[in-house]
Amino acid sequence: MREAVARPLSFGQTVRAVAWSFFGVRKGAEHERDMARLNPLHVILAGIIGAVLFVLALVVLVNWVIASGVAR
Repeated sequence: MREAVARPLSFGQTVRAVAWSFFGVRKGAEHERDMARLNPLHVILAGIIGAVLFVLALVVLVNWVIASGVAR
């Protein structure tokens, strides 16, 4: 059982942890458990990917609002 807890998280699990942190909704115990197992390189990559996707979503949303004529 200890080996399962000590294993580092996969990239997908890291992406999920970073996504929850973008929303700011993490339980304290889960956050502490993840912090002990996260790979820093995975966190940086997931954060950059998440930030780029967020900015792209905002650009698409703004272009859609402007094209729809609501912003006049």
